[in-house]
Amino acid sequence: MIKKLDIEDLSQLIIGSSVLSVPIAFTEEAWNMSRTLPAINLVVVFTLSLSFISIYAFRGIYEGKVKNRIRTYIFRVLFDYFVTVCVVIIVLFALNKLPILSDTYIAIKRIIIISFPASMGAIVVDSFDKE
Repeated sequence: MIKKLDIEDLSQLIIGSSVLSVPIAFTEEAWNMSRTLPAINLVVVFTLSLSFISIYAFRGIYEGKVKNRIRTYIFRVLFDYFVTVCVVIIVLFALNKLPILSDTYIAIKRIIIISFPASMGAIVVDSFDKE
């Protein structure tokens, strides 16, 4: 059965992305990586995030049945990533590690770097309630 997005899914995305973003956001390695990671690698990390979400959603949530629901599937993947990014932004802001006004590029890099593992946690937890 192909499921629709609801409040339960949203809460699962928030919890799943928090589970992996919180510990990583506390590490100095993630902060330093955001200063040194080249732009091309950042693009690769971003692409991997979306690819892994897409693959896991295709198999774990939609069970490969997206033929007649491609727009819903694409929306789901993008929405999952968006929720993850929002959680990461909130966590980094709470830790005072989101220099969005003083160093926007570093802030964006931190968001993308930490969103990579956080997106995995989000989509896995989201798939737990398959019916």
